[in-house]
Amino acid sequence: MSSLNEAPIGVFDSGLGGLTVAREIMRNLPREKIVYFGDTARVPYGSKSRQTVERYSRQIVRFLKTQEIKAIVIACNTATAFAIDAVREEADLPVIGVIEPGARVACAETGNGRIGVIATRATVGSGAYTEALRSLRPDVRVIEKACPLLVPLVEEGLLHDPVTDEIIMRYLDEVLENGVDTLILGCTHYPLLRSAIRKLVGDSIRLVNPAYETARSLAELLEEKQLECTVPRSADDPSPYRFFVSDQAERFAEFANMILPIDVSMARLVRIEDY
Repeated sequence: MSSLNEAPIGVFDSGLGGLTVAREIMRNLPREKIVYFGDTARVPYGSKSRQTVERYSRQIVRFLKTQEIKAIVIACNTATAFAIDAVREEADLPVIGVIEPGARVACAETGNGRIGVIATRATVGSGAYTEALRSLRPDVRVIEKACPLLVPLVEEGLLHDPVTDEIIMRYLDEVLENGVDTLILGCTHYPLLRSAIRKLVGDSIRLVNPAYETARSLAELLEEKQLECTVPRSADDPSPYRFFVSDQAERFAEFANMILPIDVSMARLVRIEDY
């Protein structure tokens, strides 16, 4: 096996939400190393223009390439919607985002062809999910809803709170009125609200978690490119997972320790504007 197979996966997000994608990669591809970058100085991307998100994403790719990665996961719906082509151009490496894997599963799972998508304003405004879903199944009806208050609620740790439940239902009422049988959690923060959403919508609606589906797609991509790591992790490897941020390293580590199956003692600061 070449040393390239043992190289890490580069994962990036506008901030904290992409940790749900990293968590699924850790669970489903336990031999793979990860270099994670969270752009915590410039979060959120959901309110930024396409040009700005493309510029930020190119800078992050330049940084990740200094870490000798073998592939890139865009663990951010907005960056996937706005910048996946720019990332592929900049990276010259295998790249996947979080939109297509979730769309593929939703199309396979829906029975009545009505698929709901909840996401940030930018992701909804981009139409990326509707485009991805209809490219796979032209007959589907897509109901997208921007839910801007959910991210701050998650980051405040209000995952099981009456206020969060009330906000979720206000957003979902319109989606549910359209008779969807499948709902895509189209922001990487939203899987952390999965149990609250399940409680509110019942068991009849299929919830699609793009973070999990992205990890599965990554496994397929690595196998296809013959890049998967087949060697069990060495006990003397002290850092299979490395974390970098552009600001607020302590807050990042605190949130990471809330959701990841490992202890994140620190995240290193990067002057991302230098790249």
